[in-house]
Formats: sequence, C-alpha cells, structure tokens
Amino acid sequence: MGREFLEVFEKWATSYDETVKGVDLEYREVFKGYQTILEQVADLSFGHVLEFGAGTGNLTEKLVEKGRLVTAIEPSHAMREIALEKLSGKASILDGDLLDFPSIAPVDTIVSTYAFHHLTDEEKAKAISIYSNILKTGGKIVFADTMYPSNIEYEQAIQNAKAANFLALAEDLQTEYYSTIPYLQRILEENGFFVTFHRCNDFVWIMNAVKR
Repeated sequence: MGREFLEVFEKWATSYDETVKGVDLEYREVFKGYQTILEQVADLSFGHVLEFGAGTGNLTEKLVEKGRLVTAIEPSHAMREIALEKLSGKASILDGDLLDFPSIAPVDTIVSTYAFHHLTDEEKAKAISIYSNILKTGGKIVFADTMYPSNIEYEQAIQNAKAANFLALAEDLQTEYYSTIPYLQRILEENGFFVTFHRCNDFVWIMNAVKR
C-alpha cells in the first residue's frame, strides 16, 4: 500500500521542502516546475477535494488558497505535523494512505502529486476502483506523478540516470512502481473515466480523469 516507503518519508520530512526547490542536482529534473505542477493540479480540481499523500502540505496550501474544501491524507506522522503547522487549521489532514483511509463523503475531486507510484500496478487498479465508487458522474481524479509512455522509455530513464551517475535516482526508479500511461489509461477507462495526460517535465505527467 506504499507504506513500505514510510520510513523514507519520516526521515525526509525536514528537508523535503528544500528538495522540491531543486537544490539536489540528482532530483532537480524530477521536481522541475514543481510549483507550476501544483498550480495546474489545483486549477483542475473543484468542490470538496480529497488529497492523497499530502506530505508537507504544499499542494494542500494551494488548494485552500483557491477556495477548495480539502481533506488531506498522509501516512507519515512527521510530514503530517509539518503540514498541520503550515496550514494552521485551514484543512483536515488525516492519517491514511492511497488504499486505506477514513470514509469521506461527498467528494468531488481526488488529487495527488508524487505519490501514486508507491502502489504496485495491481494496487493502482484497486485504488482506481475505490475512487470510482466514491465519485459521482463529473467527479475527477487529478494526479501528477512520474509515469512513462512505454516500458522502453521507462527502461531508458533508468539507463540515463546511471549514465549521469545519479545512482540514487536510478535505484528509486527500479525500486518503486512506475506505471506506463497505456496501463493507467486502461484501468481508468475500465472504471468509467475519460482521461487525458499532459507532460510537465522529463518525469512527471498530469493525469486528468473525469467520471462518466
């Protein structure tokens, strides 16, 4: 369910906001245009927003600024504490993950950034099925995450990281669960969504799915 990576985020919490600014050369391209990515996800949302993997509350903050009612889910206690301080009570931030979370209704939009790859493909399919049951017609899933047009391009990304001596990045790409766009499109369509994909940088795409 992604919680196998929880220890990483507990340790990363205090430096996460610096990382997304691009101070780490190895991950600079992953977070290229980070603030714009968050803005685009927030702009595509509406109504009551359920956010998964809120982290330190960066997307949560933008959602609140746009007047959304936000319920955020974050499994890391350390990150949750930072987000709660940052938001000063302007959003609910609850313990949970992409598959195991408190019952929340009604929900108009489900959002997430840099988190869906913590689920295996099988878990992603289960998650999309759950979200489909939560959302009414017209409801949306808006996720920004690393994904690839094909397995060939995914494998090439690993080789590119190794060639640049970005060994931690290469290990991440091989350890976590990065899906292809055709797979994501298929599971969304099977669950009654119309979906489009927009590329943000060499790693991240925005997946914008509307429940039919």
